[in-house]
Amino acid sequence: MKTILILGAGLSASSMIRYLLNSSKEEGWQLRVVDRELSRVEKLIAGYSNAQALSFNATERDERMSEMEKADLVISMLPARFHVEIARDCIALKKNLITPSYISEEMRELDTEAKAAGIVIMNEIGVDPGLDHMSAMKIIDQIKEIGGSLNSFKSFCGGLVAQDYDDNPWRYKFTWNPRNVVLAGKGGTAMFLDNHEFKYIPYNRLFDRLDRIIIPGHGKFVGYPNRDSLSYKETYGLNGIATLYRGTLRRPNFCKGFNVFIELGMTDDAFPMNNAENLRPRDFLNAFLPFIPNLSVEQKFKYFLREDRMYLYDQFEWLGVFDADTDFGFKDATPAQLLEKLMVRKMSLSEDDKDMLVMYHEFEYSHEGKSKKIVSSMINIGEDQTYTAMANTVGLPLAISAKMILNADINTKGVTLPIQKEIYEPILAELSEYGIVFNEQELEIEENV
Repeated sequence: MKTILILGAGLSASSMIRYLLNSSKEEGWQLRVVDRELSRVEKLIAGYSNAQALSFNATERDERMSEMEKADLVISMLPARFHVEIARDCIALKKNLITPSYISEEMRELDTEAKAAGIVIMNEIGVDPGLDHMSAMKIIDQIKEIGGSLNSFKSFCGGLVAQDYDDNPWRYKFTWNPRNVVLAGKGGTAMFLDNHEFKYIPYNRLFDRLDRIIIPGHGKFVGYPNRDSLSYKETYGLNGIATLYRGTLRRPNFCKGFNVFIELGMTDDAFPMNNAENLRPRDFLNAFLPFIPNLSVEQKFKYFLREDRMYLYDQFEWLGVFDADTDFGFKDATPAQLLEKLMVRKMSLSEDDKDMLVMYHEFEYSHEGKSKKIVSSMINIGEDQTYTAMANTVGLPLAISAKMILNADINTKGVTLPIQKEIYEPILAELSEYGIVFNEQELEIEENV
């Protein structure tokens, strides 16, 4: 019997654990799942005799090493900052490791040691990163195989609320870590290629310069660029490509409204606000508006919006920015923390809501003298609040790769990600059995005369 050690059982781990449990009897696996919230793990593994819930601090080496020594495979769902430490331990113990997180430079530097230890450290095997790589490489490789030349690649992904539950004027509910949503784009200037030209969008313009996308049957979306699209030239083997752009999807209402918060300065996370514990929502908003005698907060905000954005006013009123609640502020809160609290109060998923994961790719290429375009899109709707679309699209690719590693169907060693055909083909094929399917449409591009 092989042992799988899972470090962390947060919101994105549920579907992965379910898959591994359902396969465990046939495959001969034992699962040991570690989380500080023991009751959550016990609920997820209820009814399975070959799974055990454990509670200890997996971020502490002394507490995790004895469990890692017993494992045949380690899956780390801990925050990304701990993955390099876990990887070093796996190298020392010669244990294979899977994480869903981006490969950091520190992780990349462990490649030689991991190969010498004879293990694979599989990273970027969730949804974004993960499913984006696999679905993109499938089409990129197909274009290369027929002798085509890829000229443009655009890719977008977004976690949103499903259409049937899309019932607020922002057209958004949190399906992921709210703090990450509030701080999105603050990591640095967005960089991408557009017709062989390097383009840069600073944070203060990020939610204003948007790509517009229509997915039949699902309506209008907008995309804002991720921080660094340029590194994917090497990752996907696209040196020489003219246009390369990766972005995040939202509904138009959200980006236009959130851009107002950015302009006001309410997304700043660098300083604690004075007297923050006594602030009400309207005080919080007013702190970023000018002092204009005899004008209310509402009037000053309308003045700031200007006539051309007045259509957004109802969104902010619905969000409660003018409320006089007395339990809103807290000590030493930064503007970003108070904005997060303001948004979470009204934009959290309700008990019966379902989330939606959207992925969209555009490929433009030349083949036999003709210009062609492939559009590939995937929409996944969550089952409930436990097995969400986010959990399914993060957890299932990871779980399938775990099965492949344990069955020696992945022979790659070292620090890697799922861009090889022998990895992505079987994973995408099995994902289709769970309703995670990419719809592809190929078009010829009419040449301008």
